This record gives sequence, C-alpha cells and structure tokens, in this order.
Amino acid sequence: MAPKEEPATVETKEEEKKEEKKEDKAEAKKEEGEAKAEDVEMKEEPKEPEPPKEQEVDAPADKRAKVKKVSLNFDDSTMNVMPTAGGRLLRTLSEGGMSYLLASVRCDTGIKSGRYLFEARIVENLVDGKHDGSATQPRGLVRLGFSTAGSSLFLGDGPLNCCFDSEGFFVHEKSRKKAGKKFVADNTVGVLLNLDSSSPNANTISLFINGERASQPTPLPQELVGQPLFPTITYKNVSLEVNLGPSPRAELPFKCRMLSAAAAADVEAVKPAASADKQTVVFPVGLPGQGYFDFVDGFAEKAGSTELSDRQILEWAGKSGLWKGKTQSGPAASTDKPEAKFGIPALDDWSVRRVLKAIAPALQRSYIVPELKANLLATEREKALKHFPAQDFKRKAVVVMGEPNADFKARVQKLLLSEKTAKAEAEKKKKAQEAERKRLLELKKKKAEEAKKLKEAAQKKKDGVEVEEAPPAEEKEDVKMEAEEPEAAPELTEEEKKLWYRKTTTADISENALSKAYSSFSLPSKAEGFDEVTFLWQSEADCAALLRKWILEKKLTQRAEDLQPGAGFKESWTKWQKTLSEFKTRQSQYKDPSKRKALQAKKVEAAKKAVAEEKEKLVKAGDEEAANALEAKAVKEAEPKEVDVEELDVFGVTDVMDIGNGAPLFENFQYEDWTMLSTRYEIHLLLHSFKKDLNDPDRPGFTEQHFGYYYNKYFRKNWNLSQFGMEKLTDLLDLMKDTVVVESTGFLKPEQAEDTAVDNFVKLTEDHRRERERRVDAGDETAQLKFTRTVAAGAKGNGKGGGKSAPAPTRPSSYGGGSHSNSSYGAQKRSYQPTVSSSYSASKQPRTSYGSGGYGGGYGGSYGRR
Repeated sequence: MAPKEEPATVETKEEEKKEEKKEDKAEAKKEEGEAKAEDVEMKEEPKEPEPPKEQEVDAPADKRAKVKKVSLNFDDSTMNVMPTAGGRLLRTLSEGGMSYLLASVRCDTGIKSGRYLFEARIVENLVDGKHDGSATQPRGLVRLGFSTAGSSLFLGDGPLNCCFDSEGFFVHEKSRKKAGKKFVADNTVGVLLNLDSSSPNANTISLFINGERASQPTPLPQELVGQPLFPTITYKNVSLEVNLGPSPRAELPFKCRMLSAAAAADVEAVKPAASADKQTVVFPVGLPGQGYFDFVDGFAEKAGSTELSDRQILEWAGKSGLWKGKTQSGPAASTDKPEAKFGIPALDDWSVRRVLKAIAPALQRSYIVPELKANLLATEREKALKHFPAQDFKRKAVVVMGEPNADFKARVQKLLLSEKTAKAEAEKKKKAQEAERKRLLELKKKKAEEAKKLKEAAQKKKDGVEVEEAPPAEEKEDVKMEAEEPEAAPELTEEEKKLWYRKTTTADISENALSKAYSSFSLPSKAEGFDEVTFLWQSEADCAALLRKWILEKKLTQRAEDLQPGAGFKESWTKWQKTLSEFKTRQSQYKDPSKRKALQAKKVEAAKKAVAEEKEKLVKAGDEEAANALEAKAVKEAEPKEVDVEELDVFGVTDVMDIGNGAPLFENFQYEDWTMLSTRYEIHLLLHSFKKDLNDPDRPGFTEQHFGYYYNKYFRKNWNLSQFGMEKLTDLLDLMKDTVVVESTGFLKPEQAEDTAVDNFVKLTEDHRRERERRVDAGDETAQLKFTRTVAAGAKGNGKGGGKSAPAPTRPSSYGGGSHSNSSYGAQKRSYQPTVSSSYSASKQPRTSYGSGGYGGGYGGSYGRR
C-alpha cells in the first residue's frame, strides 16, 4: 500500500488548486470582457469626428482690386435648373421622371489662390422627408463643392471635382467617406476652399453648418491641386438659396471673405458666351452605321451645344445614380432610340423626354438634336422645326454623308486607338491578376505542407518516437516576379487606319425601325423651313446620289414592315379557295361511279336545255323531225368521247372540268399535285399583290430571304419549306419555273401575267406531273416528289404519320385504275404513284404510294412502303 500523505501537505495542495481555479475564472472573465468589448465596438455606429481645433485665422486686409461680378453660370447647368430671385434661389423640375434626375450648376468664377467661402441653404424639400431606401422612391440630395472648368457638371462624377453631400460625406470620384455632420432644411451651409500657400490648411476644403465647423480641413484630391476650382452645386428634389457674397449669412469663428469679395488676381472668370439675337439649333443628318453619333459627340464638344436625345437622358440618369439593367441587345436595341429599363415607371415611360421637349424652347441656349431616323424623314423634320420658332432660333441642318473630312478621320483613329489601348490594358491587368492568384495559391499550398509536417512531427513526439529535428527553414522573402519586358504600345493596323467609321456593338437604328422608314429617307432643304443647310463632307449632289444608292441597296435586304394586303388580294384569295374546293369536289365525284353517272345525266340535261328553245320553234313550225334531230345531236355531243390521253395537248383543253370524255384534267392529282397547284397559285398571287400593294418602282419584288415573312403576312399561315422535303426555296422554285423565277438582282419574278386564269395553273401542274412520270418511267427516280403530308385534325392513327400504314397496291396499268382502253382517259401505261417522305433526295429511295390507290376527295387514305 502507498504511504499516507501528511495532513499539512494535503491542505497545501487543496489551497493551490483553489488558487488555480480563481486564476482560471479571472482569466476567463477577462477574455469574456474583451470579447464583449470587441462585439460592442463592431456593433457601434461610426462615431462623428471630434470637433477640430480651429486652425484658420482672420483674413488680413486686402487692398487689391476686387472681382467685378460673380454669379452662377446658367449656360453651364443642366436643363432642370430653374433659377429665380435674380439667380439666388434654385429650383428644379420635378414632374414624372425628372424627380429622379440631378440638377447641377457651376459658378462663372473659379478660385486660383487665397481662401474663399460660398454658402447654400435648403429652403424647401420637394418630397416627403421619410424615405424607405427604395430606388423607386425619389429623395432629396444636395452636394456642394468645386470642379474644374469643362469637367462633368455633376459632383461625384469623375476625378475633376470633389464635394460634401447632405449626408455628411466627402465625395471624390467613387470614394465616399464620412467627414462631417449632416445638414438639413434651413441650415446655412458654408464650403470653404483654402488655396493660401502660407496657411497650415493650404489646399483643403472645409464644411461649416450655421457658422460652426462641421468637418476637419479635408485635403484636395491631387487631380485638383494647382487648378482653378469653380464652386458647383448639385441637388435634387429641393429648393436652394445660394449666397456668393459679399457677406455671409452665418459668421464663421474667423473672418473670411466670400467669393464675390475676392481679389481679381485670385480668381479666373469664364468668358461669357457672345450674345446673339438668336440661339442655334442644329439637326445633324447622316446614315446609320456611318459615324453619325461620333460626329455628334465631336460637334457638341466644340460648339458647346446641349444635346437633346434619348441617349443623353439615359446618360443623365446614370450620372444621377440610377442603375440600368443589362446592355441593350436584340433586334430592338439601338443608339438612336435606346430602351429605358430602370424598373422605375416614371423613368421607363419617357416622361423626361416630354418635359425636356416642352422646356427646351424656353431656355436661352443652343441645341443639337441627334435624332438619326427622324432627321432623315421630311415629315419628322417638319414637326421638329415647329418646336423651335424661327423668331427665337437659327435652325440649321448639317448633312454628314460619304467620305468624311480629315478632322473626323483623325477623331475616328483616336477613338479606335483608345479602344485598342483600353482592351490591351484590361488584358494585361487580367494576366497580372491571374499570375498573382497562382502565386498566392502556391504559397498557401507550401504553408499547408509545412504545417502538415509539423503536425506529424508533434504526433510522433507524443507517441515517444524520436524525431530528428530538421533545421529551421530559412525564411525567404517572396520572390517577386521577374519584370516582364514592357509591351509595345498598341498601334492601329494599316486596315484600321483606312477606316472611315467605327463599328459599334449596338446598331444606330434598330432593324425594325429601319425597315419601316428607310424608303422615305430624304435630304433636308431650306424649303422645309431651315435657315441654313450645310453639306459638311460631300456636295449636295454627291450626298443625294449616295442616299439614293443606299436606299436601293437596303431594298434588297430590308422587309416592308408596314405593308398590308390590299383589297384586290383578298378578293382573289377568296375566289381561289372556292375554286380549289370545287376542283377537289369534282375529282371526288368523278371517281365515284354512281356520282359519275349523275354528272353525265346532268350534262345531257343541260345540253337538251340549251337547244330547248330552238326545238320548240321547230315544233311550232311543224318540223318535228328536225326538232328531234336537233335534240339528238345535242345529246350525242354531250356524251363522253374517245380521247387519246397520251397524246392529249394539256394546254389545248378548253374546260379543265371535262377534257371531253367526262374526266377532269386533274383526275389523277395526288397530294403532291394539289400541293404544287396551290403553291403555284399562292406564289403567283403573292408576287403580283406585293408589287401592287407596295407600289414602289424600285422594288417590284422581294428576295428569297423574305419569302416566308411576306407569305405569312398575306396568307396568315407559316411557310413550311420542310413539308416539301427541301432545304432551299430555290430547289422548290426550280420545279415551277413556269410560274416564278429568281432574277439576277435576287428578286422573285412572276412568269405568268396578273390576269392569268386559274385553269392555266391546273394545266401547268398537270403538264409537270406528266413530265415527272415520263422521267420516272425512264428510270430517273429523282423526279419523284417526296412531300411530308400534314395529318388532318382528328385523323386516326398513332399520331406520328397520319394513320396506320397499309400495304402498297400493285402497280396499276392505267391512271384511273380501270381496264386498259384506247378510247378512255384511263388509257395510259401506268398511273403516277406519288410518294411521301421527309426529304427530297436526288439518290435512289424506296418508292411509296398512298394505300388508297387514289386521291379520293380527302387527300387519299394512309400510305405504306413498297
């Protein structure tokens, strides 16, 4: 037995254990407290910056000459800036989608040096102060700051401006950080710009609210240092009072001059635009895909004109912080009329366009109206001119067609090189990111392997296994990637240097809009009301020739979207459907022996009736013998006659319902023959109706490409080429060259006159049927037609082929399936057995025939292989 421990030793150990427990609890509480402190720290809202110690001092006396006048430059503002009270009060348009767009105006005087202040005060909120954070709900916003001349009007857009917003954030480009307190309605907000090189706060901007400092002096972004900076105000859904001086509304803790009291040497004033009796509105006229919008951009930059267009509205919305869906794609996408897809009804309904259209004539500024399609249409130009009265505007059309001038070519090359450079830089950046990703992955993998080895070594030690300790790995600094040789700067190829226009991913005009309007495109003239028409690139005569050629080329490729079937077509189509039904009924009746006898009896009665009046005259004259002879002759002529069917001149038949022996010319028509007859007449009617309804001498027909479109438009049914077992329309047209041909221009041309009788198409179809049969008899199986037969609604069968297959009949010796006779229409060598298949093949295929052995009034019965 183990010796017993002394009592003192036991007590000492118990005390040590208690102390250890106390220490553990204390340490656990400490850790818990630290964790809670961290949680609290993470949950706490960002604290407002501590009130800074004022470092600014009173402005010293300045006896230099003062600036003459400082004001807001409303020529350098967005169209929704509405100044009142002599320019001191700024309001904005707020109807419909306008409430989502920022308004912005820049001062006409920029600060080059010194320290100066301007103020603003929200006097009215135009929307409810409560906002749920939804993008579909308009909200108020104010941004006060500085920007360079010629830069974006919108504070927060681009690197050449900076500002404080009403939420207390300092904003520069995409950076937005908390810098001061929020300001609300009736707060007098001062923005101080310090460019005094002797001041400790040189090149900083500060925010003051009601005379108290609300932000630390914030350093100017490097892009703005050393440049004249113009006070700029961007706002939305508020009315603002603006104070440029000479005295502040709210005194600061130190004396400071306002902008209007600045020394002339410290500022730079924008030269006012030359006054003119009239402003200018320019309507550029060009062709799609020929650099139109690149020209517009360059013209607007040089002239300083305000652009009125849908694309400009979307750009404005984007700069106002509105997110738009995916880039446009599909047939409806265009630069001329882009789609508004913001998910905000007030914007997507284009109410902004209507408001701007109404306000534009009232503002004293020059415009450029780049409506590509509208400016090419005389009727639209007339409407546009009415919005800009001649008493207020000089209305000018600028035509840009053909080979551009040197300035535009240089601009295009510059844009192409810029695109190429941006693409190369993006690719380079992508490669660098991929290389860095691989490097980090390798590093992570290496560290994981080292950790695994250490873990294994520790486990071996724990198990009592001796482990030879490896020398500590020397820590190596990350080996930087060897500097790659600098890539050559992108350059344009010789082909690119020859380009006149840039290719863009989005069409200038959508295909649908273009097809409806291009045939009416025309050049503007002074007779329409323009004060001036300038042909910038080419002469008027050359532009007219170019436009004419362009339209003719488009007529070969564009559809006439607004074409509608005329009354003549509808009448002919209705008549044809009735006639075709009569043909099929007559074939069915003739194939039924009992009905055939009834037809013959009816024919005899008709013959008797035709001579009844003359016979009665002879009877009254007492010549009863002659009367009976007359009737007998008529009856004999009505009786079936012997017809040599093989030698029959199809085109010599006077009545397709009765070739002389009582049989109709189409007695042996099968499904393929009826389909060929219908298709022949439909194409004939379609081509003549198109020419008449469109009434365009330059486009007497259409191309194969648009056949299906016009077929559907006229006949209200889809064109299905696959039913003919052919891949190309021209393969089918080759079977009916007597009806339609394809000209060298690509247009389909009808071969039969417009007033051709329906009977003639029956003759053409029968002649073609006989020709095919002769070729088949000669061993040419490619002459067989293999059309896919559409199953009639309600037909019985397995739903895959129009009914159950039946064994093919034996090869008959005559057309009608009757006995061979030289005196009847059934006297041919064999009947043509049509085939049904899913493809038209030039190779040998198994012959097929309809199981019924004949057409039978309802396109025959089921079919089988033989």
